[in-house]
This record gives sequence, structure tokens and C-alpha cells, in this order.
Amino acid sequence: MSAFMCLNLFTACLSVSCEVKSLKKSKHYCLRCSVSTGPGFCKDLQQNNSTKRSTFRTKMNIGKAYSAVNISNGTDLAIGFTSSTVAVLLFGTNFVPVKKFDTGDGMFFQWILCASIWIVSLVVNLIQNCPRFWPLAMVGGFVWATGNVTVVTIIKTIGLALGLLIWASFNLLTGWASSRFGWFGIDPEEVSRPILNYIGAGLSLISAVIFLFIKTEVQSSSASLESTPLLRESSIINDSEDTTEDSWVNKLSPAKKRLIGCSLAVVAGILYGSSFIPVLYIKDHGRRNETVYTGASQFDLDYVFAHFSGIFLTSTIYFLIYCAVRKNKPYVYPQAILPGFVSGVLWAIANCCWFLANHYLSAVVSFPIITAGPGLVAAMWGVLVFKEIKGLKNYVLLSVSFCIILAGSLSTAFSKV
Repeated sequence: MSAFMCLNLFTACLSVSCEVKSLKKSKHYCLRCSVSTGPGFCKDLQQNNSTKRSTFRTKMNIGKAYSAVNISNGTDLAIGFTSSTVAVLLFGTNFVPVKKFDTGDGMFFQWILCASIWIVSLVVNLIQNCPRFWPLAMVGGFVWATGNVTVVTIIKTIGLALGLLIWASFNLLTGWASSRFGWFGIDPEEVSRPILNYIGAGLSLISAVIFLFIKTEVQSSSASLESTPLLRESSIINDSEDTTEDSWVNKLSPAKKRLIGCSLAVVAGILYGSSFIPVLYIKDHGRRNETVYTGASQFDLDYVFAHFSGIFLTSTIYFLIYCAVRKNKPYVYPQAILPGFVSGVLWAIANCCWFLANHYLSAVVSFPIITAGPGLVAAMWGVLVFKEIKGLKNYVLLSVSFCIILAGSLSTAFSKV
């Protein structure tokens, strides 16, 4: 009897085992329950497994996207700061080729300079496959060239040192503030750490003030500062032939000279700082629907040709007006043609790098760096090559200025990171 019961029990177990094996081969067997009643049983478990797989895939995709964003941001920052560095070096160097040559009243020289600037923009335009030409971008070139023309009168009334300090300071403040707060119809640009950005802009402004106290020793035939936008102070002040300009300036009282010179320097600085606004305006409105600029390129180099065309056209008009005022007897200096052309090429490359820095860093970051750095580079040329800056006091001021510029640049840089 017992053997019969054991046989029955073994047969039952074998039957159950076979059933389990057959169920495991099917899609309806639940390992958690070890039983099945047909399709659809333990759907909660299947759904849970599916959810886990979906969550895992989502996390993997997010991780890949985050890594891609980090790599992209790192590349943008690298390109932006490299472009800023090149711009600072070239802006501080671009007038070195004309240092040994007489440029007279600067009008002929500035026209040669702007002609070479336009040629560089033509090359850039061909490299960019001739993007759409926006006439509004020419307004920025007009604004810059107009500011440049005022330099002659500024230097004759208040001198190069004070004039350079004023227009450089207002250049920095106008360019930085208009981008940061969204003036003139452009969108305000945000940074990760606004306080650091404010500190960086303030330190850059302080560094410009320090340059006022650095004295240079130059001969009457050479430049007093390499960083002047158009010309050299000595050649203007000592130009005995330019009686038309000297006459009305010399008739002014010292108080009126200072008032006119400082006012024009403020205007020049504001114009310099506003020269990028038309391009930023086109870009910002290009991201909006139902505007004439909808779909406009977001890459700043696509506007270089229009911007530089405005510079050349405006400088040509001013030069023709100058020729008319001089009764077709302009001061032309043939020896300044080739150096002026090289100087213009260096300036154009520097400004193209500034466009790149605006694109990859934003103008609110690039302006404090690029407007403060060239003065230091030009001063180093005076110390190391031309031996114009001498004395312990000047060296100490240069060192302090270097530290302030470095701190301001780092503060501005980290405000973006």
C-alpha cells in the first residue's frame, strides 16, 4: 500500500514538473508565483520590468546628452577665450608697424587702414560662403568710423593720454552695459555669476585709469602711444602745415579746450562701444517670428563683411569731405601706405576674433577683457622693444595694472563658467 502511495506521489510530482517545464517555455509563466493561468497573468511584473528598462535607457540618454553638452560648452569656452586672447594681442600690436613712419593729420592713414580692413572682410566673406548681407550691420561700421574721426580733435585739445583713458573707459562701459542690460532693443545677456561679472567690469575700468599715470619718453618724430586708434600725438601737435585745424583750436581757452576734448572723447567711447549693437540686434530679432530679421544667422562672423563695409564706406566719405575742405590738397604720406595696410590687416583679424568671442562667450564677457587688455600689451611694447617706459614708478604701476587686468579677466571668465 505504501509502495502504491509512493508511486502515485512520484507520478504526481513528475506530472507537476513536466507542467512547470512546459509553462517555463511559454510567455505566461510567472517566476514569482511559479504558476500560470493563461495569458496576461502577472502583468504588473512585466510592466515593472519594462519600466525599469525604460528608466535605464532614459538615464543613459540623459547621461550622454549631459556629456555632449559639457563637451560643447568646454569647446565654446576654449574658442571664446582663445579668440579674446588673440584679439587683445593684435589690438595692442596693430599700430607697431606704423610707429617709425609719419602719418600727418591721420586722415590719409585712416583711409588706407580702413581699405585693408575691408579687404580682410572680403576674404572672410568668401570663406563663409557669402552669407546674406544685412545693411543694418553697416551702421555699426559707420558708428565706429565716426568715433575714429574725432580722435584728431581730441588729441589736440586734451592730449592722447587723457583722451585715450576717457574713450577706452566709455567704450568698455557702453559695450558691457548695453549687452548686460539689453539697451537699444537687444536682449539682455545673462551670466551664471553676475556679481563676478560686475567685479570684472569694474576692475577692467580701474586698470584703464592706472594707465593715465604711466609716463612715456618718446622723441618728437615717433609715436607717443602705440594704442592710438588712428594717429600719433606728436605728428598732430607738431604739424605746422595744418594751419586750418591749429587756428581754431589755438583760439580756444584752456577751459573750452578741455570741455570740447573731454566731450568728444566721451562721444567717441560711446560710439566705439555701440558698434556691435546692430549685429546683436539682428541676431536677437532673428530668433523671433514675424520680424524682417527672422531666420538671420546666429554666427557673428557672417556679419563681418557688412560691418567692415560700413567702416570703409564711412571713412571714404570722410576722406572726400576732408579733401574738399583742404581744397583738393590733402596731406598724403606715401611712406605710410604699406605700414598702414599691415596695421589694418592686424586690426581686422583682431576684430574678427572679437566677433568670435562675442559668439562663444557673449559680449557681456568679451567686452571687459578685450577693451582692457590691449593697453597693457601696447605698454609692454614700450617697455621691452621701444624703451619708452622707464623708471621704477612706471614699472610698479605696470605691474599693478597687470594684476588688476588679470583679476578682472578671471572674474569675467568665471562669471560665464
